[in-house]
Amino acid sequence: MFVYNKDVVLEEFDNGPSRKVLAYSENIMTCEVHFETGTVAAMHNHPHEQLTYVVSGKFEFTVGENTQIVTAGDAIYKEPNVMHGATCLEKGILIDNFTPMRKDFV
Repeated sequence: MFVYNKDVVLEEFDNGPSRKVLAYSENIMTCEVHFETGTVAAMHNHPHEQLTYVVSGKFEFTVGENTQIVTAGDAIYKEPNVMHGATCLEKGILIDNFTPMRKDFV
């Protein structure tokens, strides 16, 4: 299956990042997440494994007890049920991959 980014609607949320749900199946999902400087993804957890790739921008990520600054080209792994969150320090885009897919996103 092919998913063309230009055909996917960017979902905007109050005081949070905007998201495009791209390709997915029951087992895996890819999302593109847009952040403005200062946007916070509040600390949360979920039963999904998550890999995040930083396309652009600068972010302060907390995963569990570890807080790091990441920029374009960096990646972050989040184990299931581990608390994590981020603050956007410079406007940017992340690619989030989840397994299994996030049913709450569709």
